[in-house]
Amino acid sequence: MMTWVLAHLITLILFSPLVVGLVLWFIPVRQVKAIRWVTLAGTLIPFFLALAAWARFDSASPAFQFIEQVPWYISLNASYHVGVDGISLTMVLLTTLLMPLAILTSFNITEKTRTYMQLFLLLETAMLGVFVALDLLLFFVFWEVGLVPMYFLIAAWGGKNRNYASLKFILFTMGGSLGLLLATQMMGMLTGSFDLSVVTEKWLALEGGTLFGLPLKTITFWAFVIAFAVKVPVWPFHTWLPDAHTEAPTAGSMILAGVLLKLGAYGFIRLVLPLFPAESQAFAPWLAALSVAAIVMGALGAWGQSDFKRLVAYSSINHMGFVVLAVAAAGAAAGTPDAHIAMNGAVLQMVAHGLSSAGMFFLVGAIYERTHTRDLNELGGLYAQLPVYGSVLTFIAMASLGLPGLAGFMAEFQIVRGTWPVFMGATAIALVGLFFTGAYILKALKLTLHGPLPERWKKLTDLNVRELVVVSPLMALSLWIGLWPAGIMSLFNLTVAALF
Repeated sequence: MMTWVLAHLITLILFSPLVVGLVLWFIPVRQVKAIRWVTLAGTLIPFFLALAAWARFDSASPAFQFIEQVPWYISLNASYHVGVDGISLTMVLLTTLLMPLAILTSFNITEKTRTYMQLFLLLETAMLGVFVALDLLLFFVFWEVGLVPMYFLIAAWGGKNRNYASLKFILFTMGGSLGLLLATQMMGMLTGSFDLSVVTEKWLALEGGTLFGLPLKTITFWAFVIAFAVKVPVWPFHTWLPDAHTEAPTAGSMILAGVLLKLGAYGFIRLVLPLFPAESQAFAPWLAALSVAAIVMGALGAWGQSDFKRLVAYSSINHMGFVVLAVAAAGAAAGTPDAHIAMNGAVLQMVAHGLSSAGMFFLVGAIYERTHTRDLNELGGLYAQLPVYGSVLTFIAMASLGLPGLAGFMAEFQIVRGTWPVFMGATAIALVGLFFTGAYILKALKLTLHGPLPERWKKLTDLNVRELVVVSPLMALSLWIGLWPAGIMSLFNLTVAALF
């Protein structure tokens, strides 16, 4: 039995949430408590399996492990080909950790609970599929499937402007994916396969070729870049994100920031840099410029918000901009220690931001449940009434700010160290964005926790046990990574070194 489980470990991680979603059909819709607990148990299955994969993963090897390959679409030479290396296993661990916490956050959902939970389980399978796919066509299928449940989660359980936000989300992300679809089809036709290893070998050997009078590889490169830039998102493709975050239910915002944005960054790392080394080097300054715009404008956008949730949404644009800056530096300086350091920082930043952003959105949702407002100008003085909430918010906010000793600092330090010799000017401007990061975080803390306590907030209750269970792992992991980054970096360091 154990041998069979190990032989199919990635498939079990990938599809166990979907199986649990099907099981929910057999639970009567009125049995809300049973639906909640079965869903929570169902999301713990892939988490424990992912921990088992981590325990058995050979971090001394940069190669893909736990590989499974079965013919799928034979006429197109596409297969069900999955596996993980250090980078993708890190993202699988992040996803399977955040999903149970999001489900636990959702225990207050009372309308159409079964459908809500099924959409989250489908979303988990789609996100995991992107991280483990080793076939381009399979990658695209999971990439697109993930859009559907998030659209319905926003549209059905979101805020008052949910219809606008959900439509904007689906139009932006599907529009960006159109070029990815066409480029994927073309690469499959030209190489005769969608298998990532075969595509990489034959695509790199391919020379010449034009489309619309432009170099074929350049057009394909930008098709990939735009699709992933929309998802990250990078300026100027970012405008869907604040609306989607603001209107999404709390758990939806946690997963959107914690995992979905990472799909775009993962696409850059897994596909753009390995498949387009020459184009990545040639267009690296452009990508660096866009990332710096995202860092600075995301920080300024956050600073200008009075809606707490919208402030946190803009902060994601700011933080993810550093990942794209590291990608640009790795493209420009591939094969150098600077590229290695920058990409180590990028992967670590994806984890650090996943933890802190999920925590921030959870805490915004927690205070909204109690006050029914997200207007920072209507809050204030809450530390006196909610000391546990105030302490937790301060900790998570410091992790987001990049306080030394917490995960965000270690990630951004490596990114700055790796990108500085490559793009000194861009990195210097990005550091200005870090200044405004501190400004908007401190603004949020001041307006929420300090000052006089309004009379109407004097009966608010502090965080309960369920809420502390949600936020405690995020705090513990942020501290662990900040104090001992080698604990997680040893998982992907050799993979990054081999790739970049």
